[in-house]
Amino acid sequence: MTPLPMDLLAAAVAAAVSFTVAGLVRRAALARGIVVAPRPDRWHQVPTPTYGGIGVFAGVVAGAAIAGGLSAPAWPVLLAGGALFVVGWFDDLVPMSALAKMVSSLAVAAFFVLTIVAASLTTPMHAALTVLAILWFGGLDNAINLLDNMDGLAAGVTAIAAVGLALTFGAELGPAIVTVLLTMAAALIGFLGWNRHPARMFMGNCGSLAIGGVIAASATIAIARAGTLLDAAAALLVLIVPVFDSSFVILLRRLAGRSTTRGNIDHTSHRLVSAGFSDRTAVWMLYGLGIVGAAAGAFVRTHPGTGAPVAVAVLVGTLMIGLWLARVPAYAGQDFRAFQNAPFAPLLTDLTFRWHAGEVLLDLVLISACYYAAYRIRFEGDPNMPVFLATFSKSLPAILGTQLAALYASGLYKRLWRTFGLHDLATVMRAVGSGVILSVLAAAYLYKFQAFSRSVFLIYAVLLTLAIVATRSSFRVFGRMAARTGVRRRVAIYGAGARGQLLARELLANDDSDRTPVVFVDDDESKLSRRVVGVPVRGTARELETLLAKYRVEELVISTPAIGADAETRVRAACAAKGVSVARLFYEIR
Repeated sequence: MTPLPMDLLAAAVAAAVSFTVAGLVRRAALARGIVVAPRPDRWHQVPTPTYGGIGVFAGVVAGAAIAGGLSAPAWPVLLAGGALFVVGWFDDLVPMSALAKMVSSLAVAAFFVLTIVAASLTTPMHAALTVLAILWFGGLDNAINLLDNMDGLAAGVTAIAAVGLALTFGAELGPAIVTVLLTMAAALIGFLGWNRHPARMFMGNCGSLAIGGVIAASATIAIARAGTLLDAAAALLVLIVPVFDSSFVILLRRLAGRSTTRGNIDHTSHRLVSAGFSDRTAVWMLYGLGIVGAAAGAFVRTHPGTGAPVAVAVLVGTLMIGLWLARVPAYAGQDFRAFQNAPFAPLLTDLTFRWHAGEVLLDLVLISACYYAAYRIRFEGDPNMPVFLATFSKSLPAILGTQLAALYASGLYKRLWRTFGLHDLATVMRAVGSGVILSVLAAAYLYKFQAFSRSVFLIYAVLLTLAIVATRSSFRVFGRMAARTGVRRRVAIYGAGARGQLLARELLANDDSDRTPVVFVDDDESKLSRRVVGVPVRGTARELETLLAKYRVEELVISTPAIGADAETRVRAACAAKGVSVARLFYEIR
């Protein structure tokens, strides 16, 4: 049998064993009343059986046994996961303090690192790296434990990370550890049969700490054997969701004056739901971020020269998500007021503090990354690449100075991110264009334009324009996504004229609105099959019942007084038959 069919067989066995054993454990847990009751600091609403980690661990062992994953090279990883499984088991039986869990994970980390540290490494630098490896292991394990806060989230994200590590660092990890990672991913997918929303079972701390231990051990080995900062960055990208979520929660809890170790519904997943997304959509969005991070990590490793801009793009995108989510209330009463009054809260809530320092720092990163990416795109494969990269290094300060001056002079920093749109595109193009012209003049004056390329500046202009538009419009994009795909009331607007468009714009732009427009109804057939302010016009009042069912409308709003009493009566009758409420838009100045 070839290796690929054997790996597929091992994955299938791991998934089947995980699903089956978890199902048996669930039945036993229900019979004995071993359930997690709803609490204010937990997300679930009904008592749910736990200990699903038993099924996951059983699936890993069964699958790995088939494909050779139980051989000696994988023992340290499996033992680390097994030790943390025991720690999690005790925590599920008698809840441990956050400090006790952290100390336990660090103790396991210390013994694990002992197995991979060579005896000859005795310098102070090696000792510092050893301590750093232990802290990295413990922190990552607890980050994955914290990520188990919504149905299917930890299982799916960890499965993605396991596959990402196996594919990205296969040479460093070796066949046995790669097999363990792939079978664990399959076992987690099998467990999702019980854990996806609405969850019928939780993995428990025995599961989340164990899979976190396997991931942390594998990542530590990968970084230690690869040995460069770029490889460490690639691993960080593969693990971007647990690292981002834990960093985000710890930072905001400190700003709010809350304990960083006390559980609460304030994670990235919870804030996505609070912003308007459904539970499933929030989880899938974080799955998507995990896939993007894993792909970026693999690209950084296989293309070390051009990988840096890709890594920067993913990290900046993640930062934008974090800044947007920080504006979503997750604390109540005094807690949220304390957060709003925190010294650095304006940086998170408004993207700026005095003199728009946040925007300027972001633009420094964007300009540097786009300028470097332009060189890589233009000269990739050229034998004279080192000469041109030397030109990049010496000219970067001049480019930063001229471009920032152009951005400021254009008035870009006076534009509000929440209202950024197509009307601001001219300003961005003017700012970037004038900056490029100034940069070319600076290069000609300072360096006589020797070893420079005109095409580099053209590519740089396109990249920087796209980067600025993407970052500035990100808040509106996130808000629109929440409005369109979230849990707000689905509204049909009768009348696609000026008032209907005004209403649609307000509902789409207002983050606090509990309604989202999904379709226009209009008796003017010339407007049909068009989109008005991004909302489709799909039928007349004669087709109202069909439209209400097709677009799952919960409320219809009559937008204009031109629709008379007779038409309103017919509309109300059709809506009443479908259980849809009807409202009218009134416009007044008080």
